[in-house]
Amino acid sequence: MVRRLRRAERSRRKLLLRALMEECAKSPELTGPLPPLDAAWELLARVEGWSSKAFDHLLTHPYTGTWAGYTTRLLRSGIDGTGPLWIHLGHLHALAGAAAIRAGLDFDVDVPAWSGNVALPSLGMARLATTAQFSVARVRGEDGRYTVSNEISAVRLPDPLDSETPGWWSVRRVHTRVGSHRFVLHLDDLDPYRGLYEPVPPQRLDTAEIANWQRLIGEACALIVKHLPTFAETMPIGLQSLVPKPQVPYRNPSASTGEAFGSAVVGRPTDGASLAATLIHEFQHIVLGGVLHLTRLYHADPRERIYVPWRDDPRPFSGAMQGVYAFFGVAAFWRALAGKSALATFEFAYSRLQSWRTLQELRNDEVLTGAGRRFLDGIAECLGPWQDEPTPDELATLAKAAARDHHAGWRIRHLRPHPTMVARLVDAWQSGRPRPPVITEGTELPPTPVPDGVWSRARTDLIRLNLSEARLSEVWNTVPDATIADLAYAEQRFADAADGYRAELAADPDRPTALVGLGLALSAIGPNPAGRALLRCPELVRAVHRQLRESGRPWPTPEEIAAWIGQLVSA
Repeated sequence: MVRRLRRAERSRRKLLLRALMEECAKSPELTGPLPPLDAAWELLARVEGWSSKAFDHLLTHPYTGTWAGYTTRLLRSGIDGTGPLWIHLGHLHALAGAAAIRAGLDFDVDVPAWSGNVALPSLGMARLATTAQFSVARVRGEDGRYTVSNEISAVRLPDPLDSETPGWWSVRRVHTRVGSHRFVLHLDDLDPYRGLYEPVPPQRLDTAEIANWQRLIGEACALIVKHLPTFAETMPIGLQSLVPKPQVPYRNPSASTGEAFGSAVVGRPTDGASLAATLIHEFQHIVLGGVLHLTRLYHADPRERIYVPWRDDPRPFSGAMQGVYAFFGVAAFWRALAGKSALATFEFAYSRLQSWRTLQELRNDEVLTGAGRRFLDGIAECLGPWQDEPTPDELATLAKAAARDHHAGWRIRHLRPHPTMVARLVDAWQSGRPRPPVITEGTELPPTPVPDGVWSRARTDLIRLNLSEARLSEVWNTVPDATIADLAYAEQRFADAADGYRAELAADPDRPTALVGLGLALSAIGPNPAGRALLRCPELVRAVHRQLRESGRPWPTPEEIAAWIGQLVSA
C-alpha cells in the first residue's frame, strides 16, 4: 500500500514538473540569468534514459515535492517568494544536476546559489565564495569527477559523496539494523525546501548532535520492531528523511506536509520512546497525505471550528482528520507499551480517549464523503474496542482529568457566550436570586481562532514527570509556566491546589489556567457545583464575572459565580 502511494507521488510530481515547464515556456524571461527550463528537462530525460533509478530517486526525494508545490504557487500568483522567482524556478536545474551525478553522466549545468550555497538535492551542498545574495554557479561532471564553481571559487565533490571536504557538506544518513529490519533515515539540515512553508537556509548540526540523533533513532527503531512489527515493515518505505530541530523542553514538536511525502520535521526528544511515538505520528500523516492526493475524503471547508485535544486552537475539518489518524497511530504505540510503565499506561489511556472523542465528532460531520466515512469507520473498528481495555483506576482517572483540563482550557479561550445569556445571568445575580435562570451550557456563537488569554499545559507536564518517577519537588520549576498550585495538583494535594488557584485568581481573575485549575482541584475533592461550572462552561463563568466587575459594585469571587451557575450544570 505504501509503495503504491509512493508511485502515485512520483506520478504527481512528474505532472507538476511538466506544468512548470509549460508555464515557463510562455515567459522565458522568468528564469532570469539561468538557461531555460528546457535545458534541465533535457538533462533529466538523459538521466531517465540512462538510469531510471537515479531519476526516480530525485523525483521521489521529499523536498522535490515541497519545491514543486511552492514554486507552482509562486508562478500562478506571479510573485517572488523567499528570493526572486528565478531562483526557485532554477532549482529544477539543481535537481537535474544531482540526478546526473547519481547516474554518473558527463554534463554541464548552471544552477542557482543562495549566498554562495549550492544545493544538490539528496546529495549535499557546496559552499562557494561570493558577495552576492543570489547568483549563478556551474555544476560539471566529467569521467566521474564533479565540480561546483563560480567566477571566484570552485569545490570538487569528494568520492564518496557522503564524506565531507572543505567546501562540501553531505546529507547525513543514520543506519540502524534491528534483527532483520534495516532503517535508513536522512538527517537533512541543508535542503532549502526542507521546511514546511518557506525555503530555509542550512542549519548544520554538530557531530555531538548527530550522535544524539543516532542513539535516539536506534532506541526508537528497536521499540517499534519489538512492539509494532507491522509499522517496522511499512515505515521505512514511507519515511525517508527527518529535518532535525533543536530540543524543546517537555515538548516533542513535529510537523509534516502532504507535499513532502517521506519527510517530517522533528524536534529532538529526550528518549527513544518519545521519538518512536513521534515517528509513528508523522508516518500516519505522510500516509494520509498520500491518500488525499488520490481520494477525496471530505469536501473543502476552511472554517476553524472543531476542538481537538492536541492543539490549543480550533481546527478545520481537514486538520482534525489528520490529527485523528496520527494520534490513532500514537495510541497504538502506547497501547503496545501499556503495562511496561505507569507513564506508558497513562499515555495510552490519554491518547485513546482523546482520539476517540474527536473521531466520534468527525464521523457525523456533513463534509465527509462516502470514502471519508469508510475511512473513519475503519479507524473506529480498531479504536473503539480499545476504550474498554482495562487500565489501573488511578491512571485512567489522571487521563480523564488531563482531557478535561485541556478541553475546558480550549472553551474558556475560544468560545464566547451569547451576550443575551450573559446579561440575563448578571441581572439575576444582581437581583439576589439564589439560583440562576435556566440556561444552556453551550454557546450560540461559533468558536473563534483568536484566543482570549494564555494557556499552559504545565499541569499535564507535571503529571507526566510524576509518573516517570522523577523527584517532582526538585524539578517541577523546570516546567515552563508551572506554578505552586500546579505542583500541588500534580502531587494530588487538591485542597492546597485549590487555595493556590484562589490566590492566583485574586491577583488576576481572568487567568484561564487558574480558573480551570480551580475547577479541577474542587472536582477532585468531591462533587462541587463550582468545579462543575469551571470545567463544563468556564467561558460563561468568566464572562459573567467580568461584567459584574465592570459594574462598579463590590463583586463576588469567580468561585462564588461558578458555584451559583453550577447549580444548573449537570455532573
